[in-house]
Amino acid sequence: MKNLLFILLLLFTALPGAGQSTSDEIRVMLEARDANIKALLGPEGDISDGKRDELQGLVNDVINFREMGKEALGPFWKDLSAEQQDEFVRVFSEIVRHQSLSDLDVYRASVTYDTISVDGDSARVSTTTIIDEIPVIVEYELIRAGGEWTARDIILDDVSTVGGYSRSFQTVIRKRGFDSLMTSLNKRLDRIRSES
Repeated sequence: MKNLLFILLLLFTALPGAGQSTSDEIRVMLEARDANIKALLGPEGDISDGKRDELQGLVNDVINFREMGKEALGPFWKDLSAEQQDEFVRVFSEIVRHQSLSDLDVYRASVTYDTISVDGDSARVSTTTIIDEIPVIVEYELIRAGGEWTARDIILDDVSTVGGYSRSFQTVIRKRGFDSLMTSLNKRLDRIRSES
């Protein structure tokens, strides 16, 4: 899950609400949040547990895990009960949250906001991030619901995060069923918890 670091690279952005829909306003908010992250991290080294918790919130709270999970499960989502959907989203989001801070230097990387386009309740943000002196194109598909913008997909150098999850999750469900997918995800979460 090397891509997870890049996937989460800019998900710390707390995006504007219903009254702020223009690309300029989104850009201002993105840049402000980037500055807040970098101020929290400092130029190098690890951070305290308290700051780590704060950073984890900033990184992940903008992800719409339900929407991302729904897209990743595709046609299988509608066959799940509400309880199964909730449990999947809970486990999926917790895995991502735990893994999001494995490399803090990723969040110190230089970011350029190249284009931000808004179409009603959807927006697409294209950025260039410099990782180890290599430019990486990271794009975000955003949706606005309840007056808030959240990310439903992240595209890293033309590779969709949702697409990657889709192939993995749907293959398991087709071959062994949803319960098998949940068993696998819960085992992964248990391993992550034991290592942290």
